[in-house]
Amino acid sequence: MYLSNLKLWNFRKYGTAQEYKDKVDSSDLNLNFSNGLNVLIGANDSGKTAIIDAIKLVLKTHSYDYIRPQVEDFFNGSNRFRIELTFYGLTDEEAKNFIEWLGHDADKKVFLRLIYDVSKNDERIFPSDIKAGVTVDGSQLTAEAREYLKVTYLKPLRDAENELIAKKGSRVSQIFMGDEAFKGKEKTHDLLEEFRVFNESIKYYFKGLKSDGTTALTDIAGKELKNKIDIYIQSFYDASHESDFTVANGKLREILEKISISIKDEMNLGLGTLNRLFMATELIHLSRSSYHGLNLALIEELEAHLHPQAQMQVIEKLQIESGKQLILTTHSPNLASKVKLKNLIVCNNNSAFPMGESNTKLQPTDYKFLERFLDTTKANLFFAKGVILVEGWAEEILIPTLAKKIGFDLTQHQISVVNVANTAFLRYVKIFQREKEGENFGINVSVITDLDLRPKAYADSKNINASDYRKNNIVDAFDTEEEKRNKIQKYEDSNSPSVKAFISTAWTLEYCIAQSELLRKTFFKSVLLSHKEQKLDTGMKDISSYDIVITNIDDHFTKWTESTDDIAFKTYWQILGEENYVGTAKEKISKSIIAQHFAELLNNDNSITKEALEAEESVRYLIEAIKHACGSH
Repeated sequence: MYLSNLKLWNFRKYGTAQEYKDKVDSSDLNLNFSNGLNVLIGANDSGKTAIIDAIKLVLKTHSYDYIRPQVEDFFNGSNRFRIELTFYGLTDEEAKNFIEWLGHDADKKVFLRLIYDVSKNDERIFPSDIKAGVTVDGSQLTAEAREYLKVTYLKPLRDAENELIAKKGSRVSQIFMGDEAFKGKEKTHDLLEEFRVFNESIKYYFKGLKSDGTTALTDIAGKELKNKIDIYIQSFYDASHESDFTVANGKLREILEKISISIKDEMNLGLGTLNRLFMATELIHLSRSSYHGLNLALIEELEAHLHPQAQMQVIEKLQIESGKQLILTTHSPNLASKVKLKNLIVCNNNSAFPMGESNTKLQPTDYKFLERFLDTTKANLFFAKGVILVEGWAEEILIPTLAKKIGFDLTQHQISVVNVANTAFLRYVKIFQREKEGENFGINVSVITDLDLRPKAYADSKNINASDYRKNNIVDAFDTEEEKRNKIQKYEDSNSPSVKAFISTAWTLEYCIAQSELLRKTFFKSVLLSHKEQKLDTGMKDISSYDIVITNIDDHFTKWTESTDDIAFKTYWQILGEENYVGTAKEKISKSIIAQHFAELLNNDNSITKEALEAEESVRYLIEAIKHACGSH
């Protein structure tokens, strides 16, 4: 059996102002889980912990954590919340534990539904039982049945070292007592006889005898210690009393409380190793062959105390576990990039969005593509409050600086700029587009991409006839608008209004910046600085000619009196290494190096104001993309 669905009404952040009784047929959260690995991801306060807490509030845990409803569990001061859990995949052995509460769906599949309905007034929270059944209210679930529904739970920032040491009521002893190796063998286990023999040896030692009880020890320090204690005991009582020494008094639990777990031949274990060891021990709850109940583990912040490589090892193992259901939370892009996309559940916008094939517009080939290329740096998009998808390093470097100039610090706004390193935007866009109509992901996504139509100046430089414009992808006014519309239609979807495409007004990002009268001189300076840097990288000693052209920036392009399009084309031609207009070498220049220099110059130039930037037509698409991602468009 596995947990198939969770529904919440007015629980924690999953609620509305509407009274519970008026929305009993429509829950505030309706979340499906897969029978296997489920990983809840999202920004802080996105509702991941609320989902975990709702499950364990109903099911309780094998570690007997003290769990009961709190005032904070009621959404926004409401007086009632409800949790429903639905289980599918029950075997006959499992089903017999819940016969009177089982139901059949439209496909005649057996399911078990649990109901936890809790109310309060201004003074107290009223007691409420776990119920089950197919009716709205259900009937009370027995304590015996509930024993088959307990979950394994690993809390965040777990104190693994304390959990693994020997002590009264130790977690290790609790786990072992629930395993087939010890369960039901409190009076018959082989360890009882082993400890009886060991206790006899302890008694003999303190009598100065070897374990056979007849041969005297050379070392009689133990006997002398016992005699010292006995003198006092006999003085306090009478001559018939004496001390007795034991390690355990014959109870299996007390024997197990003497056990600590460590790693063989390892000393002074660090927090990461202890955490993995504790998880390995706790998860044996899910491997009981004769257990006919729920095999579900809830693990919060799986990455706690684990370095990235250790995180990968753990998640790789968990992904191939069979016959077990795992629901994890994480803040780690490392884990998010390693987990198969279909196993992720993104929490955002007071909802949760499973990424399985039936929920998104991703095709099977899209999943394969993203598994190859959705690395750690790109996976941070799942934790962002807004996303800007760009096609290269130049955009990734420049966009944050441009955003700051217009008053949007992308770090403070928790906006992720994701460099897809190609033009396969549609694969990434589909992550945020839902199959269900009206299901809004709630994360604004801006796609910034080039128009990639060459300007007329390109045709003139290549002596291309006007009749060959379309064949050679050359711009005219009609082509530009048509191509923009076609590209926008590729990325935007009426069912996902939060995804918007922003297409360059002309050829490329660099060409558009070079068209801007406000930015073009600063941009051209960054081109020349980048050319100089490349020459220095090759070991060139005499760079005086490059210093001269940088110093004389105002004199280029006949003192910048040429037409805007001519200057933009020559600047871009200089970048591509097709021509040289300043008397230095003709060489292709790295766009990412240019973007870095331009971002630095732009950041330090106080004369370039927010108002002036927003008025620039050629870069307005970038400004609009930033504002959309920040929720201000």
